[in-house]
Amino acid sequence: MLKWALMFALISIVAGLLGFTGIAAGAAGIAKILFVLFLVLFVIFLLLGLTIAKKIVD
Repeated sequence: MLKWALMFALISIVAGLLGFTGIAAGAAGIAKILFVLFLVLFVIFLLLGLTIAKKIVD
């Protein structure tokens, strides 16, 4: 998922440099959504991993 966010960010940068502002804004919006979704999932799985690891050790 992070790969998709980075790809859309790259598309938005290239489109912005070429003057396609509508495409750049759309791709940047998608990249932001995917990046936030990635961060939320990362934090959830990190917390789950820490709680499960504590249960296994105890």
